[in-house]
Amino acid sequence: MSRRTWRPELAYAIGLLVTDGNLSLDGRHITLVSRDVDQLKTFASILEINSRIGRHRGGYTPAGVFRLAFGDRLLFDWLAGIGLSPRKTHTIGALSIPDEFFRDFLRGHLDGDGTISSYVDRHNTRLKPQYVYQRLYVRFISASRPHIEWLQTKTRFLLGIAGHVTVQQAADQGRVPLYTLRFAKGEAIALLRWIYHGPDVPCLARKRAIVEPFLTGNIRDFRHPVGFGIREEPARWRWGTTTQCRSHRPGTFSSQPRLTVDRVNSRRSGWPSTNVT
Repeated sequence: MSRRTWRPELAYAIGLLVTDGNLSLDGRHITLVSRDVDQLKTFASILEINSRIGRHRGGYTPAGVFRLAFGDRLLFDWLAGIGLSPRKTHTIGALSIPDEFFRDFLRGHLDGDGTISSYVDRHNTRLKPQYVYQRLYVRFISASRPHIEWLQTKTRFLLGIAGHVTVQQAADQGRVPLYTLRFAKGEAIALLRWIYHGPDVPCLARKRAIVEPFLTGNIRDFRHPVGFGIREEPARWRWGTTTQCRSHRPGTFSSQPRLTVDRVNSRRSGWPSTNVT
């Protein structure tokens, strides 16, 4: 099959190129880097590339990153035609991605420069012990505001969720800011179920492992972490005091249900607090 024929796998590969790829100024060579060698192997398999995967010193890890480079002038020109370009980091905008393949493209974007954060929030348990919540955030990051706003527009149009765009100003003068499109909890779960639409879609295994628990079940069930249940006890006899309620007298029957919190398996086996980039 041609490297330039639209299909879900190709859309995923383009998502990787948009985030971690580079089009050379020579108009022929294409490069993809990653700290996950399996990601480059998946990319090479999709495009049927036989080039060797090597090590590249530098990047964002002390050990460097893996690098895959190959030449294909026809594919280069085709990628330029849908909106990619050399030195695209700060200039990339909207891309010509067919709607039916956008979710696969977005999964590649997430595997490239996206992050997934999952943790248990116990910040307000000092107020009430049942204030324990499962948090989930999905973030897409770019140095180009037009590109982030295009992602937001497309997800709103295709899925009906908008997320929230934030900007992080660079600490060093002269450096460009970073823009983030963030989806939280309910929107994040809906988004993840949309982009991970099958068990065998190409994806980064370590990120898929984090989102797997959220891909099935009722979204409302994820309000509290697994093993943390709130149950309502039946009405019972209580000795009232003037500090509890002015209408209570010793020996009166209280019909108000009492909330109690079950903490079973509070470590939440299989759902670790995680931030994956």
